[in-house]
Amino acid sequence: MQDEKSVEFEKDKDKKLGEGEHSSEMDGKLKSQNESDKLMHSVIEADEETIDFGKLLNDAINQGMGSFTPDLMFDQMVKNYAMAKKLFGETLIREATGYDPDYIQKNIRIPEFQRELQKKLKDRVEKLKKEGLIDKEGDLTDKGLELASLVMYVEELDKLEPKGFYGEKTHKKNARYGLAEDYKNYKKGDIYRDIAVRKTVKTAARRGHSRIIKEDLKVYEKKSKAHIYIIYGLDASGSMKGDKISLSKKAGIALAYKAISEKDKVGMIAFGSDIKEKVAPTNDFMHLLRTITKVKASMETNIQKTISEAVDMFPETDATKHLILLTDALPTTGKDPEREVLDEVAKAKNAKVTISIVGINLDDKGRRFAEKIVELGSGKLYVCKDIEELDQIVLEDYYSL
Repeated sequence: MQDEKSVEFEKDKDKKLGEGEHSSEMDGKLKSQNESDKLMHSVIEADEETIDFGKLLNDAINQGMGSFTPDLMFDQMVKNYAMAKKLFGETLIREATGYDPDYIQKNIRIPEFQRELQKKLKDRVEKLKKEGLIDKEGDLTDKGLELASLVMYVEELDKLEPKGFYGEKTHKKNARYGLAEDYKNYKKGDIYRDIAVRKTVKTAARRGHSRIIKEDLKVYEKKSKAHIYIIYGLDASGSMKGDKISLSKKAGIALAYKAISEKDKVGMIAFGSDIKEKVAPTNDFMHLLRTITKVKASMETNIQKTISEAVDMFPETDATKHLILLTDALPTTGKDPEREVLDEVAKAKNAKVTISIVGINLDDKGRRFAEKIVELGSGKLYVCKDIEELDQIVLEDYYSL
């Protein structure tokens, strides 16, 4: 039985909520938060089915699928399985059917197996709809995008943690306060708490002094954490489909997570023949995560427009401004694409934006052109032969700033 105070509280609450509009709004927000919490809890607690759904959704996005249509997918596998593997990728086929792709290839002509395969695909899609991860038309929902994002985020952090990529980053600018790096001689104005006692004692002993004098004093030379704005440029052209874009996204997540934790701001721009997605430098990690997750690969590469757009996204500030472009080809659009790109690099330099490139298996021509870009853009070229190392390379570039 409620006491009088409880009843009064309930009445007050109804008054404050008005005619129910605000109540509905709050319910909606709480429901959304609860859904996010449930998804995160399922991922962290290793709910196998939920994680599998997240992987499946990520695979579909990375293969450029617009929606889940089980009949179409089944028809393609029966009609030309070799083409289906190229179209959907082995990982997506495995996640969507529960069968190993090689097993499907061996049995795809058997009518009984075809019926079982079709049933598996339909059941999987119906389950995704029931869970609210895709809508009635098979398109990804907000909940589905959030699950895909969380699964990719947790996978990347689990991968990086054992490799020790969480060391604190310092920037190369001297300051009175910051992190101890080197030593210097004490001078008037230095604060006493910065005295490096052990270094001072060693200096006095080396000089044969029986007691420490002013000239023996050593103080820590500090390095500040000068602010950095960095934009991650992700090639989303057709040649990046599948594992390339998947691992490139995870590298972007690693960069965003690390840089934001260091109080720097991160933006992203996904490019193909046009700009697909973009986020100006921010400290909103979840916004970056969702935007990176939904990028799909298609069409050709337009580096020129990407550089131009990225430069405009940086704030007008004297802070470090850096663009890192990750691509497997340079460039393919425009009348004279190389000249047009270098013109944009020169403009970026004038705007005090540096440019680095991570080239994924670039051919000789692409590598030579990438060298011109980073030389003019005062950045670095990283040649990636093993795409599993993309996240490490991207973090290495960030650490060098």
